[in-house]
This record gives sequence, C-alpha cells and structure tokens, in this order.
Amino acid sequence: MKYELLDSGNLQKLEQVGEFRLVRPALNAFWRPGLPHREWEAGDAVFTRDSSGGGHWSFRRKLPESWVAEWGGFALKIKPTGFGHLGFFAEQFRNWDFFRSPASGLREGAKALNLFGYSGVGSMAMASTGASVCHLDASRGMIEWGKENLTLNPQIPPAIRWIADDVNKFTQRELRRGSRYNLIALDPPTFGRGSSGQVWKIEEDLPKLLNVCNQLREPGRPFTVILSCHSPGFSCLVLERLLVEACGRGGEFDSFEMTIPESTGRELPAGISVRYTVSTSRG
Repeated sequence: MKYELLDSGNLQKLEQVGEFRLVRPALNAFWRPGLPHREWEAGDAVFTRDSSGGGHWSFRRKLPESWVAEWGGFALKIKPTGFGHLGFFAEQFRNWDFFRSPASGLREGAKALNLFGYSGVGSMAMASTGASVCHLDASRGMIEWGKENLTLNPQIPPAIRWIADDVNKFTQRELRRGSRYNLIALDPPTFGRGSSGQVWKIEEDLPKLLNVCNQLREPGRPFTVILSCHSPGFSCLVLERLLVEACGRGGEFDSFEMTIPESTGRELPAGISVRYTVSTSRG
C-alpha cells in the first residue's frame, strides 16, 4: 500500500501511510483543513510535539512496530520514532526523480556521495542508475534502516557503500584518499551530533563542508550538488550564494520549494532544494 498526504491545516498533516492513518505536526500549515473533521478523527495515531523538541504518540489503534509502504517508486520500512519521524521525507521525491534521470549524469561508472543520507532512499535512487554510491549518516541505526530498505527493493543494484561517521571527518578523509565524485547530495540538519558526539551547527559548518565538497569533484567532468534544507533563515538565495562561494560561478541553478501533493489538490511546503551543476570542473 502507498503513502498519501490526505490533508493539512491547523498546524497538522493527515497522512495515509500504507494501512494506517497518522496525524503529525506541520508547523507551517496555518490554513484550515480541506477535509471534514471526521476524516481526521479516523486517524490511528497522533504525534504531539512538546517544548523540548521531542514529543509523544497517542494511539487510537494498535500499530505494529514497523510496516512497509510505497512512495516515490520504492518500498520503504515505516517505523514511527520518538521524534515523530517515519523513516523517510516525502518531500524529497523530486530529487529522487532527478537522481534517476539522464540529467543527473549518473550511470555505470559514475560516483555519487549522499551526505546526511538518512534511511537511504536517495542512495537507492542514485544506485538504480548503475552508479557507485557512498551513503553517509552519523547514526548507525539509520545505516541499518537503509540496508533494510535496500532488501525491500531487489530491483536496485547493491552498489551502495554504507558509512556511519561524522560528515566533516569522513569528507576530509575522502579528500586525503583522493576520492572524487560526479554528484554530491546533502540534506543537513540545523543541529546534530556526529558518530562520536561531534557537534554540527549548520550556520558554522555548512559553508566549510561545501568547500570540501567542491574539492571532491572529479576534474574535467560535469559536477552536480543537490543541497536541500529545512532550517529557518536558509532561503534558496542563501543556499545559492553559499554554493557559488564554494564551487565558483558559471554553474546552472534549479532551485525550488519542496512540497508534498495532497489529495485535496493543494500542496504542503516542506523545505527548499537547490541544484547546482557545473558543466566542466577545474583541475
């Protein structure tokens, strides 16, 4: 069964996630819901956020620990977490489509790096092209989740290298090793901790990381960076300027607000994405 965003409003979203209907926060949904109240009352579980940034689930129906739903062309393991996440970000589907398209430049022999890769959906989209993919996330639990997702999608070549590490340490090591990539994707958090407790602050660390990413591009070949973001204050223009500062002028931008289509015909905004492609790279 598939994932579907049924409705949003009153700072919440109503989702059909396979067999189960869930209500979760949508803190930019200031409008009124489009569906009748009874549709929302039919939810099986509701996540309520608290002032600490966490929250709790209230269950109106017993849910399994995990189940499978389809979205973006993939079968995905779904598991409600203590932060209100489910194991995938539905708004990323347009980026997944790009990874699988000829425009990405990914094909057999190409190399892609997925930083802050979470549960591996983007990495699977990259690997579906025949490219070699390096998937990085600081959480070993998310690495295992990604491997489980891969087993649910036997059509995807298993050409994914799974790495649990701090993003700054890993990219510096890749630079020293002489590793080079044709495409790098990043979906950085506002704040986080590395595998050994290293602190990540997007306003301090993102510009430095983009500079390292630029040094990881393969000389003489087109190079693409896909940078998505959910942090307040980071608009498309801000991300574009950071990419130009790191990667140089002369590239082409495709910037857009990530959204999730609703059954009501509306769309729920959920972050921004900037794609920057340089047709030839220095070196």
